[in-house]
Amino acid sequence: MRVIVATGNKDKVKEIKEILSDMDALVVTMKDAGVSAEPEEDGATFLENAVIKAKAVAEKAAKSSDWKDAVVMADDSGLVIDALNGEPGIYSARYMGHDTSYREKNANLIERMDNVPEEERSARFVCAVAAVCPGGKILTAEAAMEGRIAYEERGQGGFGYDPIFYLPEFDRTSAELSPEEKNSISHRGKALRMMREKLTD
Repeated sequence: MRVIVATGNKDKVKEIKEILSDMDALVVTMKDAGVSAEPEEDGATFLENAVIKAKAVAEKAAKSSDWKDAVVMADDSGLVIDALNGEPGIYSARYMGHDTSYREKNANLIERMDNVPEEERSARFVCAVAAVCPGGKILTAEAAMEGRIAYEERGQGGFGYDPIFYLPEFDRTSAELSPEEKNSISHRGKALRMMREKLTD
């Protein structure tokens, strides 16, 4: 099996390859496959946006003699904060603008949560994965990782909002976990393992 990952995010690609490392498949990026697409992510949910991305790249791959039989997989993921009415949600990557650093985004969210008590700081990372198979069949999977918003950034690992996502059961943020620990419990790890089972079936 050959799988094209429909994202230009290097950190996501690294995690996806790690999580799918024990799957009997060649996992490549769009760049590796010589395929490019930038569809408008105008879906109302993570899952709708994942499907939009996977279908757009699959259409391009179908026109390639080298990759027309590949599975195209896309994920859409983000941070959902209950006290902020679900923000940043599906706009997580675009929150405060694409060119704004995550350090600035994290600082802004911490400031907005300044007066929110511990018991109301609940949040979750959500990941939806869509895979377009040769022939057009679409498989989907979705999972979440529950936690809280921290009071300050902690940790050097991970990426994005990981430094402010606190996991009470570990007494660490997602950015303080090793890659192996994070992948074993993360939203993306759970969703990709569900997708791996569907693909191998």
